[in-house]
Amino acid sequence: MPAAHALVTFAAATMVLLLIPGPAVLFILNHSITGGRNAALAAVAGLEIGDALQVVAAAAGLSAIIATSATAFSAVKWLGVAYLVITGLRTLSKPAGRLTAGAGAGPRRAHLVRQGILVNALNPKTSMFFLSIFPQFIDPNAGHTMAQSLVLGAVFVVMATVTNGAYAIIASHLGSRLVSSRSLPFVRRWVSGGTFLGLGVLAATASRSSA
Repeated sequence: MPAAHALVTFAAATMVLLLIPGPAVLFILNHSITGGRNAALAAVAGLEIGDALQVVAAAAGLSAIIATSATAFSAVKWLGVAYLVITGLRTLSKPAGRLTAGAGAGPRRAHLVRQGILVNALNPKTSMFFLSIFPQFIDPNAGHTMAQSLVLGAVFVVMATVTNGAYAIIASHLGSRLVSSRSLPFVRRWVSGGTFLGLGVLAATASRSSA
């Protein structure tokens, strides 16, 4: 079990990230607009199943790394810092795409669940994110590193289900307003990019302090 302060910090960082529209949120919003609330909630279900699969894979991988070498674990932490910073810089450097509204009822819910699973479970960026963020909140000296990772992952999945579900419900009501909104691309580019940079700096500072 991660320390209480680590859980609180992780939950706060997770909430900030989940509130920023990213690829998963755009996936939800597009299906909210084209298929309505039920379609969007089906997409959310698939995305979170995919997240859960990635959490298990990341937990097993980190556990194996920690068991092999403390130096390897430290290297993973610093690679995570680099990933967060690079992601932030790339987000800031690229204009964010806009939502597109389609016609018709959209795909069936079962198809959306499968599609959502594939979007997150097979996305290397999702696995890189978990491998980047988990080591910053795991104490290798406390033991049970896989259990610590799974707890962090469970917190992430629960929070993601709530926030993405809220996006789905709100977007299904707003519909065309979101398509024409000029603020969403701004938030995706500047707020998201700045947040990733901030997380990278905080992770680097924490790594130096613990060392």
